[in-house]
Amino acid sequence: MRYLFLIAGFVLAIFGSFFALQGAGIIMWPAESFMLANGDWVTYGIAIAIVGILLILLSRQIARRG
Repeated sequence: MRYLFLIAGFVLAIFGSFFALQGAGIIMWPAESFMLANGDWVTYGIAIAIVGILLILLSRQIARRG
């Protein structure tokens, strides 16, 4: 279970960061993406990244409990 949370957390953190950067207009790839320079996706991306970070922290707590 720990490794599942860890992997899912990293994936969510990376994708959330990518979505936020696309929404902010920093990453303009792929050109046909509907997320480019769309402020809503900054919020969604940050929220997704936070969930990922929380999963990573949860996996660390599970590891400490043994």
